[in-house]
Amino acid sequence: MTTPVMQKLPYGVGQWGRGWFIIAVIAALITGFGLFAYSRQLIEGLAATGLGDIGTAGGSAWGLYIAFDVYFVGVSFAGITIAALIRLMNLERLKPVARMAEGLTIVSLVLAALMVIIDLGQPGRGIINLLRYARPQSPFFGTFTLVISAYLFASLVFLYLEGRRDAALCAQKPGKLQGFFRLWAAGYGDTREERERHNRTAWWLALFILPLLVTAHSTLGMIFGIQPGRPGWYSALQAPSFVVLAGVSGVGLLIVIVAILRKALRLEDKLDIQVFRWLGNFLWILTAVYLYFIIVDFLTANYSGGSREATIYGALTNGPYAWLFWLTVSMFILSFILMFGQFARRRYSITLVTIAGVLANFAAIGKRDVIVIPSQTHGTMLPYEAGTYTPTWVELTIILGLFALGALLYIVFTKVFPVMEVHDGKNETVAPAEETGKLQNNGTARKRMFVVTLLSGIALAVAGFLLAAPIGPTADPMYSDPRIPFAPLIFVIGIIVTILSPVVYELFPDKRGEKREAVKA
Repeated sequence: MTTPVMQKLPYGVGQWGRGWFIIAVIAALITGFGLFAYSRQLIEGLAATGLGDIGTAGGSAWGLYIAFDVYFVGVSFAGITIAALIRLMNLERLKPVARMAEGLTIVSLVLAALMVIIDLGQPGRGIINLLRYARPQSPFFGTFTLVISAYLFASLVFLYLEGRRDAALCAQKPGKLQGFFRLWAAGYGDTREERERHNRTAWWLALFILPLLVTAHSTLGMIFGIQPGRPGWYSALQAPSFVVLAGVSGVGLLIVIVAILRKALRLEDKLDIQVFRWLGNFLWILTAVYLYFIIVDFLTANYSGGSREATIYGALTNGPYAWLFWLTVSMFILSFILMFGQFARRRYSITLVTIAGVLANFAAIGKRDVIVIPSQTHGTMLPYEAGTYTPTWVELTIILGLFALGALLYIVFTKVFPVMEVHDGKNETVAPAEETGKLQNNGTARKRMFVVTLLSGIALAVAGFLLAAPIGPTADPMYSDPRIPFAPLIFVIGIIVTILSPVVYELFPDKRGEKREAVKA
C-alpha cells in the first residue's frame, strides 16, 4: 500500500515557519495576560476599572470598552462591504483581497461581541436578560440582534459559500487538513450547474448584506444620537457618521493587513500597486466625507448649540480632551493628504498608502474615545461638577489582550484556509450535457426546500419581533416586557434560519445516488 505524497497547499496554508510560530506564541501570551486581567475584573467587579457613575460619582459609565467595541464593529463594516461590492460589481482589481476582507470582518465581530461581554459587570445575567427581555423599541435591540445574529452569521455564510470551490481543490491534496477541506466543500463538484447556482446565491446574499450593514451601523450610532439628555451625542449626524467612520477604519486596517500578507506570503505579483490604489482611493474619499461631518458638527454645536453643547466642545478644543481631539483630527488630515496627493499626481506608493491606513486607524480609535467619554464627564444636564475618567491597567491589558487574540485568530485563519482564490491553472470542469440536464431537472426539490427554509425563518423572525414588541403605554407592566419570555431569542433564531436559506439552496443534495464530477486539481 503506497502512502499518499504530501503536497503543498497554496498561500502558505498548513505551513508554520519559525516567524509565524513565534508571532503566534507572542500573541497567545499577550492574550493570556488579557485573560488574567479579566479574571481580576470578574473577582473585583468593575471597581477594578476606571469606570464610574455619571454625575454623582463624577465618572464615566462607558469608557474604553465601549469605544473599542464601536471600533471593532466599525472595522468589520469595510471588510464584508468590500467583499460584497466585489461580488455585485465584479471589481476584478480587488478580487485578490476579498477573502482577506471577509476574514477581517468575522474576527472583528467576534472581538466586538467579547468587548460588550467584558463591559458587563455580570456577563451571564446580561446575556440571558438580553435574550429574555430585549425590546425592539430600543436601538440596543437592533444593535445586538442585527450585528451579532444577522451581521456575523451572514458574514460566516458568505465566507463559507465563497470558499467551497477552493476547499474542494485543497481537499484533493493529501495532508492533515484534508478532512477539514472535505467537510467545508460538502461534496462540491464544480459542475456548470453548481457554478451558476453559486453565482446566483452569492449575488443575492451580497445584495442582502449591504443594507443589513448600513442598518446595523446606523442603529449603533442611534444609541448615541437619540439621547436628548446627553449633549455631544444627541445629533442626526451620529448614524451616518458612524457608517462613514466604520468605512475609514475598516479600509485602513484592510490596507495594513494586505500589505503585511503581501510580504509574509510573497504575493507581490498578485497584490500589486493597483490593489492599493483602489483601496487608497476608497480611504481618502471616506476620510474627506468624515472630515466634513466633523466640521458640520463643530459649527452647529458652537453657533446654535446650547450651553452644555458649548461645554462639551470647550472640553474637546481647549480642555482636558483637547490633546486627543486635535491629535485625532491631525491624523485624519494627514491620512487624507497622503492619499489625495498620490491621487492628484496619479503615482502611488504602497508604503505611503499603508502609512495612511495606519494613521486612519489611530485617528478612528481616538475619535471613538472623544465620542464616548467627554459627553459623560462634561455633558450632564444637571449641575454636577465635571467628571474624570482614567483607565486602569486592567482595562488596558484586557484591550491589548483582545488585539492579540484578533491577531492570533487571523493568523490561524491564514494557516487553515487560502487567503485568496485558488487558481488551478487548468480548464474548469464542466458537467457533461446529460449530467447537467439531470441536475437541472432535479432543481425543483432544492428550490422548494430553499423557499420553505426562507419562509420559516421570516415567520419566526416576524413572530419573535411582534411578541417582543407589544404596543401600548410603556407605564403599563403588560407592555413593558415581551409577551412571552425569550421572544427576542425567537427573533434571533428566525434571522439565523433566514440567512441559512442560501446554504440550503447550494447544499441541498441532487438526485439520490447520482455521481458528481470532482473538481480537477
